[in-house]
Amino acid sequence: MKNKIVNFVNDVVKEMKKVTWPKKEELRESTGIVIIACIILASFVYVVDRIISTIVSGIF
Repeated sequence: MKNKIVNFVNDVVKEMKKVTWPKKEELRESTGIVIIACIILASFVYVVDRIISTIVSGIF
């Protein structure tokens, strides 16, 4: 069992050395895109919810 854990940790360390981490500028740009996408999606859901609420309240 101990050998399996040691092998796992060694494999993780090897894989982490292969990772290419983003630069600060790339990270800022990606974060901005995610925030804008979240705002757009939230706005869309809000508008659709208001439309459906108006339709349902008009029926009942």
